[in-house]
Amino acid sequence: MALKNHPAPFPVNSLGTSASTSFYRHETAVIQRQTRQQHAQERAQDYVEVIAELIARHGEARATDLARSLGVTHVTVIRTVDRLQREGLVKTEPYRSIFLTDAGRKLAAKAKARHETVIAFLEALGIRPSVARADAEGIEHHVSAETLHAFERFLAKAEKKA
Repeated sequence: MALKNHPAPFPVNSLGTSASTSFYRHETAVIQRQTRQQHAQERAQDYVEVIAELIARHGEARATDLARSLGVTHVTVIRTVDRLQREGLVKTEPYRSIFLTDAGRKLAAKAKARHETVIAFLEALGIRPSVARADAEGIEHHVSAETLHAFERFLAKAEKKA
């Protein structure tokens, strides 16, 4: 709202809402949508990475094992696996295990490499392995490609010195 004798910094529409308010509401909605999409991508990466680990370790990935590994409910796993199936990352068959598609295997390999890079970087800084593994779970999804590449360069230089 404009102060007495001072014009509004942005034009006011017929509803009495300034253009700046509308702009900020729109920007907030865009940011919230992007955040939800980013979290969905993070979940997809976590799921395919765990599915790949379960298959490598046990020869199969069952929903119950996935729920236990991720610390979520069976219902959450079923819903997320349905979404991953629609995205072409996994295949399922009634009363069978969960299988990765080629796209799912590629995403799992990429997620695992990213995860291992972050762990190695944290350990190179002197972080205990157990703490590095725990911290990597949160960090791996939030570093840019540029930052990840910097971690890799740092690790390569550290290896040459060793």
